[in-house]
Amino acid sequence: MTKKMIAIDLDGTLLNKDSQLSHYTIETIRKVQEAGHTVIIATGRPYRMAYDYYRQLELSTPMINFNGSLIHIPDQNWEWEQNILIDKQYLIDFLKEEERFEADFIAGEYKNKFFITQNYLENFSPALLGVERITPDTLIHPERITSDPHSILMQTRAADKYALADDIKRYFNDELEINTWGGPLNILETCAKGVTKASALTYLLDLYRMDAKNLIAFGDEHNDIQMLALANRGYAMKNASATLLPYADRLTDYTNDKDGVARELRKLFLD
Repeated sequence: MTKKMIAIDLDGTLLNKDSQLSHYTIETIRKVQEAGHTVIIATGRPYRMAYDYYRQLELSTPMINFNGSLIHIPDQNWEWEQNILIDKQYLIDFLKEEERFEADFIAGEYKNKFFITQNYLENFSPALLGVERITPDTLIHPERITSDPHSILMQTRAADKYALADDIKRYFNDELEINTWGGPLNILETCAKGVTKASALTYLLDLYRMDAKNLIAFGDEHNDIQMLALANRGYAMKNASATLLPYADRLTDYTNDKDGVARELRKLFLD
């Protein structure tokens, strides 16, 4: 069988509702890799919030974080690492509109650190940011924003996160990419214009000298649209957002809580 690149989202896709990997999923990914296929995590999550899953899956491939703003191999000084940053002025402008965007928090995300607003700490769990607690040294204010971030992460109280994403795009004159996370949380993530999971995967396909016809992708949310459109075989999860369905070639038979990705991979490569 021709070797494939398999790009997999995390939240709402590979992870269950408790943000965990099942033993069945871990074992399946291991066997797929042993069969010679290249498994790539492609997530909106920051690096620190995806690293443990990368290790559980025993991956050694590049990882895509921040919806494509960071392409790297964890724990390695990889010569082809790619960082695409947002002008820091956008983050400063976001902070000015904290109430307009009904933000529980706004965070400037960097590869190995973050700064965050702390006016509504009771509205979210620190675990969402990959830490045990939010500490005063991470408090964001304009004078601390001295370098360009990979992304801007925001949780909103707005009833419709998709409508808010469109509103923010208009506010910034369509100069940024704004996507929603999978799962139940009202999370928006902002990247530099033109940065998507698909742009990152195109970069990796070129490095691996592979064609998109050998790309398989799994996703569940708005930020997976371009990735599924790029893939020769793009799977939307059974639990996927309706916004993604028109771009999918197939729908998984099972949800993320029922090992939907692993079951499809077993059918494709192991059964």
